[in-house]
Amino acid sequence: MVNSVFAFVRFAEFEILFILFFLIAFLIFKDLTSRPEYNQMFVKKPGGLDLWPY
Repeated sequence: MVNSVFAFVRFAEFEILFILFFLIAFLIFKDLTSRPEYNQMFVKKPGGLDLWPY
């Protein structure tokens, strides 16, 4: 039983790491975007050139 689990992990190592990478990246991005300071970046227009008139 244990050998079959290790065989599966060795066989699907790339896919497991691929999914883990995107899961961790999603959690970090979700944590960053949930902060109010992050949303202020898009609301307040910094001084300088007016490239995006809105």
